[in-house]
Amino acid sequence: MTIGDADKGSARASDAQGRLSVEIRQTDGAVVCALAGELDLDSLGPARAALDDAIAGGPAMLVVDLAGLQFCDSSGLNLLLQTRLAAQAADLPLALVSLAPQVARVFEITGAETVFAIHDSVDAAVATR
Repeated sequence: MTIGDADKGSARASDAQGRLSVEIRQTDGAVVCALAGELDLDSLGPARAALDDAIAGGPAMLVVDLAGLQFCDSSGLNLLLQTRLAAQAADLPLALVSLAPQVARVFEITGAETVFAIHDSVDAAVATR
């Protein structure tokens, strides 16, 4: 999956076990990467590839939609933190949106919510650009 595919509408991928799906789409100049399912050590591959491609594509903004994410372990959180640093190095605004309560709890426990811009919706995130 590449961002070039997303320019044509949206691109989708999933891990080999079918536990994580990734969809990339364009909206108002931002790239939205929606993660659904379980983000853990065994399912990181498609999410890492999509997020890396998104940053490399140089959009005006990257929004990671976590509305469909049911589980996120420390390796998933680490991927999001690495993505934040890569976006920051590329001078690319990054926002997380629609954290489910169980995922938001991981961010609270670790203090990660203090280093991310977190919004209720994609529209709210894009409006901050």
